[in-house]
Amino acid sequence: MKYVNATAILPASVLKEVQKYVQGETLYIPKPESTYEKWGTKSGGRKAIDERNRSIKKAFQSGVSIDQLASKHFLSRETIKKIVYTK
Repeated sequence: MKYVNATAILPASVLKEVQKYVQGETLYIPKPESTYEKWGTKSGGRKAIDERNRSIKKAFQSGVSIDQLASKHFLSRETIKKIVYTK
């Protein structure tokens, strides 16, 4: 998040209205919800985790134990259970 001076981007009338509520403070203005992206969408992190989880489910269905999967993927037994038992 970068700092931008409001006088550089807001029309004077809008700035005056904001100054009725806040003067000399840092103000965070969030994005509209319609522009939110899910975690990992841009970086590819979500895709990598989804692929890992599919691989874990497939291995479990092929007979690999929860303990073996936890050890292989450096995850807790409970995390592996959540992955293999969810739809």
